[in-house]
Amino acid sequence: MPYGLRPSAPPARDGVPVLFPTRRRAQRRYHHVTSTPASSGSPSAFAAVDLGATSGRVILGRVGPDSLDLSEAHRFPNTPVHLPDGLHWNLLALFQGTLDGLREAARAGAVISIGVDSWAVDYGLLDADGALLGPPHHYRDSRTDGAAERVWPRVGPEELYRTTGLQHLPFNTVFQLAAAADSAQLQAARTLLLIPDLLIHLLTGSVGAEATNASTTGLFDARTGTWSRELLDRLSIDPALLPPLRRPGDPAGTLLAHVAAATGLDARTPVVTVASHDTASAVAAVPATEPHFAYISCGTWSLAGLELEAPVLTEASRAANFTNELGVDGTVRYLRNIMGMWLLEECRRTWERQGLSADLPALLADAARAEPFGALIDPDDPEFLAPGDMPERIRDHCRRTGQPVPDGRGAVVRCILESLALAHRRTLRRAAELAGRDITHVHLVGGGSRNELLCRFTADATGLPVIAGPTEATALGNILVQARAAGLVSDLGAMRRLIASTQQLRRYTPSGDTSAWDAAAARLVPAEGNV
Repeated sequence: MPYGLRPSAPPARDGVPVLFPTRRRAQRRYHHVTSTPASSGSPSAFAAVDLGATSGRVILGRVGPDSLDLSEAHRFPNTPVHLPDGLHWNLLALFQGTLDGLREAARAGAVISIGVDSWAVDYGLLDADGALLGPPHHYRDSRTDGAAERVWPRVGPEELYRTTGLQHLPFNTVFQLAAAADSAQLQAARTLLLIPDLLIHLLTGSVGAEATNASTTGLFDARTGTWSRELLDRLSIDPALLPPLRRPGDPAGTLLAHVAAATGLDARTPVVTVASHDTASAVAAVPATEPHFAYISCGTWSLAGLELEAPVLTEASRAANFTNELGVDGTVRYLRNIMGMWLLEECRRTWERQGLSADLPALLADAARAEPFGALIDPDDPEFLAPGDMPERIRDHCRRTGQPVPDGRGAVVRCILESLALAHRRTLRRAAELAGRDITHVHLVGGGSRNELLCRFTADATGLPVIAGPTEATALGNILVQARAAGLVSDLGAMRRLIASTQQLRRYTPSGDTSAWDAAAARLVPAEGNV
């Protein structure tokens, strides 16, 4: 149910400026649009709209009792744009790419339903007429520099963590809102939609907030699984800005007439709410058939952690900067964000701009031959967050820290991969300690599962077997939540068993001697807050 009215906030409380002025407005009600089931005899084909940091795609999944087949209908670039007020996502291009992909999906056969997933924390704002108030800001935009300091006087970091259980990242939604507090756009806004919810709104006209993504905002109560009324009040955020919550599997609506016309799909085609945070979809697709597993969802970011039944909200967990985010069926994704393959991909982009070869297999072959542990970095050092000349940043970091400067592209790549493996090791060991869990094996899913060198390094660094794959974990999780909503899969365990039996997986056995990795870990001093 939507929240009611709340009084306008005073200009200051206890001498602390109000961050988010509140506006009165009429209460609005939302409802789910009932989806139309697929026609009898049509193939079990589901369309996953999967938006990543560098590209988007529409994946078709055909699901049977003992089969799970994927095909790519369309892929399109996701290229941020610099505007006078900062770095933005090109939402219109993403929407057009989505329409193009759904049109290709329609040409391939009947589509049972559609699900949308993307990255977290970023949002678009709608005005009172439901019109978009400009392109969403990119989480790598510098507008959030210092924004946390505007929040702490209202809600200190310890209290914020006890409520949200969220890892401190400078671009969390709560800090983005603090950065935008004085903007005319936020003053005019009546609805905030995270990126997948915004795409669903463009496809269906419906409004909602999917819970796994909502749990990444810093405005969500990890204990109750709802928006935190107390935090919203303390930060003077109008609760009506945040839509009612939806859970994975809920119907989100059917296609608008012009969307149906543009794609060739039946206007009755339902859009199903999936685990719309891409990591939540990826973790749902971890092919775990045995307990005591850890996971690493490795793409632009490496999300490393455990699946728990309840959040860990201790001060030790906060100090270690672990996050508690929702997964499918009320599970908790207890993990840390690690700056993942972004480092390597940004190096490749730099080399390509310089006219140098950036062929990945050749780079990995050079890295395999490079000197082990020549130089190491903490991938989560803030100096590596923004786009730019990543190879030179890594070399500068090594100079400043008194390490050998990587000589050649292979040495840079080895530095990145060994450093990521050490970050995986540090994070999983700390997660197990804080949660009181044993880990017997690691599932590494996502694009990084294709990187044999990274998988082997991670197995050797952790001393644990690594099961690599599936590569398309996010799309698989998206599709299987749709399939479950359609009655084709029974539960999360069945989803995982189907993936384990149908997808190509590869096992990496650790060497058994972690002494070199122990020595490397002792050399590496993590950036502040990354211990």
